[in-house]
Amino acid sequence: MQDVFNKYFPYLMEIRKRLLFLASVFLVFSLVGFFYYERIITFILNALNLTGVNIAFTSPFQYFTLSVNSGFLVGLIAVFPLFVYQLLLFLRPALKNKEFKLVVVLIPLAIILFLMGFGFGFAIMKYVVTIFYQKSVELNIGNLLDISLLLSKIVLTGVLMGFAFEFPIIITALIKLNIVKLSDFAKQRVFAYLAAVLFAAFLPPTDLLSLALLTLPLVLLFEITLILNRFL
Repeated sequence: MQDVFNKYFPYLMEIRKRLLFLASVFLVFSLVGFFYYERIITFILNALNLTGVNIAFTSPFQYFTLSVNSGFLVGLIAVFPLFVYQLLLFLRPALKNKEFKLVVVLIPLAIILFLMGFGFGFAIMKYVVTIFYQKSVELNIGNLLDISLLLSKIVLTGVLMGFAFEFPIIITALIKLNIVKLSDFAKQRVFAYLAAVLFAAFLPPTDLLSLALLTLPLVLLFEITLILNRFL
């Protein structure tokens, strides 16, 4: 046991050092987001541009919840690229040159895909709220949205779609590392479609049109990934 401990202790200390660094960065940026939550909330609402929709507080202490959530979100956004960079540095000695080059190529693409997925989820939620407002006007019914619930669903949908857009990276890595063959993915495309539908069904928008809009890009990404891996 002592030999095992001596063997892995340096790695544990290295992980501890990197985690402490990431935690410190997360804490600093979380405090920034906490104290500047008003600007962050205003920016998000302006980006949504929900003209005519009544967004309100439903609790006298809701501003504190918003400030905490804003701080948490800003901290995650700030620490995410640093986490990827630190992980890459930690894994570098254990990777072969071919594997390391693959990781270096895929990481920027993964960040871009995440941002695309987040933006797509954000746009879908904006569409859903706009439809809600239009229907309330057509039926002469007032509309009132809880700001905490609205923002949490928007962020949740965006983050989950961002992670869903990472599947091309996972598929490509598995193929390039010869873990799974391209033909195996092609044969199981029906299950991939089904998984995309089930994933989209659990996201906050519950109407059929939103389900179709959330499923379509996942299916297209799957097929485009197979095509690119076949010819490149």
